[in-house]
Amino acid sequence: MKNKVKSASTELNSTQWRSLVSETYFPLDASFTQEQTFRGALDTWSLGVVGLSQMRCDGVLYKRHKRHFLDEKDSSLLITIPKLGEVGFSQNTRKTTCSPGGFLVERGDSPYEFWHEQTNELLVLKVPSESVRARIGPTDRLGALSFDGTQGVASFFLDVVKSTAAHVAVLDEAARTAAGMHILDLLCLSIRSDDRVLDSNMSSIRAAHLHRAEQFIRNNLANNDLSSSDVAEACNVSLRYLQQLFLDADKSISGFIREKRLVRSFEDLSAGGTTTVSEIAQKWGFSDQPQFNKAYRAHFGCTPTDTRKGALKGQRPAPP
Repeated sequence: MKNKVKSASTELNSTQWRSLVSETYFPLDASFTQEQTFRGALDTWSLGVVGLSQMRCDGVLYKRHKRHFLDEKDSSLLITIPKLGEVGFSQNTRKTTCSPGGFLVERGDSPYEFWHEQTNELLVLKVPSESVRARIGPTDRLGALSFDGTQGVASFFLDVVKSTAAHVAVLDEAARTAAGMHILDLLCLSIRSDDRVLDSNMSSIRAAHLHRAEQFIRNNLANNDLSSSDVAEACNVSLRYLQQLFLDADKSISGFIREKRLVRSFEDLSAGGTTTVSEIAQKWGFSDQPQFNKAYRAHFGCTPTDTRKGALKGQRPAPP
């Protein structure tokens, strides 16, 4: 997302709206309850790796087809927060609704339909799928899940998003980036404990054990000495059992740790700032700089320095 795409005071017609929505989020089709009289307005800001937008528009139906994302190299989630009325959403075999006081998760890498028949106002976050996976695991089960935001950390998450949207115009780039990371962490905390995000291909007990182990790893990525044995001991399971859990999920413990460390390094490098590449590598558990550079290039197809230079130029490369 660009720093500011459109002013909320500028009303757009249906043709302009189709173009702007596809540019802001990703390509899709749009049809309107009343196409000739349709009006919409949209504000968009960049919060580091997170995009934030606020829109108000008349009744609309969006359809994202497979042809829209065949050539896309990165994957994103949209988090929609309705403010005036209910919205509907369907993806794969799941259909749901979301009312004010909740939030809806939409996967961008799978066909979907999204609609509201009456004029509505929405806050929308665009979040890299890889950043969410680095914090809570697989995102394939998140599509078309609606969450209650009236209590607990989810309520705090919605308040922070709304407050950020209200004050974002007076925040500098560093503050916006910090706000984006805070919102990302709160989002993941809000959905992490929900059983619907567990791996359905495993038994509920084994899936819970794997989920717990993965979360322990995510919470301790900055520990340079983090090992498979540490994870097994913390989760009160044998090392052999833990290794088998990861093998059954087509991954290894060490590979999982390395991947999540690389993603968190990518986020920090993309944020710009004055922290050096070496300091970021150290922060996320890479004590060997050449090894970090090699692993980073293999995972992202560029060097850490390339990512940092791109961020300083206002470019935001997408993780694979």
